[in-house]
Amino acid sequence: MEDRGWIAEATCTEVRVAFAKSTERDERMEYAVAEWRDKYRLASENPAKDAIVERLLRRFAGERVLIIGQYLKQLRRLAKQLNVPLITGATGSAEREELYGKFRAGEVRHLILSKVGNFAIDLPDANVLIQVSGTFGSRQEEAQRLGRVLRPKANGEGAHFYTLVTRNTREEDFAEHRKMFLTGQGYSYAILDESQLFEPEPMRETG
Repeated sequence: MEDRGWIAEATCTEVRVAFAKSTERDERMEYAVAEWRDKYRLASENPAKDAIVERLLRRFAGERVLIIGQYLKQLRRLAKQLNVPLITGATGSAEREELYGKFRAGEVRHLILSKVGNFAIDLPDANVLIQVSGTFGSRQEEAQRLGRVLRPKANGEGAHFYTLVTRNTREEDFAEHRKMFLTGQGYSYAILDESQLFEPEPMRETG
């Protein structure tokens, strides 16, 4: 379908991020002593991901970019730090439609979405999707989120799907499910350290 132009050609990049270093709290130690059921969320909400999102927004400043995640605390933090509108299940329909309209018109280039973005049928087209957290590598969720950037582009350009994963945590385990699913669907999938992300033309694995 990519060859025939029915969907955009997509590249998928998993970015491995270290835990944030802070004088106020030790994120890595907090993760190490956490209950098993809490480890995934702590890794998903890693504040060090914020700087990667900010740099990606600078890279794609002129593109339509969706930032999507699972945890509202994390998304609200990003919305405040980056001054980007946030849409959640609590956002009123009028406000939501106004933001979607501005996104379509290019008046708003970047939007942050909670998991409501997985199912929104009226969500506008985007060129770039940045996933900051997800639901345990769910295949259905990955397909839904990737689908947000697969609509064919007028100029034939490709789409970019980034997912941010905290290194050496449970998040990596679920990221392996994502990789297997997406490469099984024929998409290219690169795994990069955060330090490699902004180097020119990284080498990619092909599915």
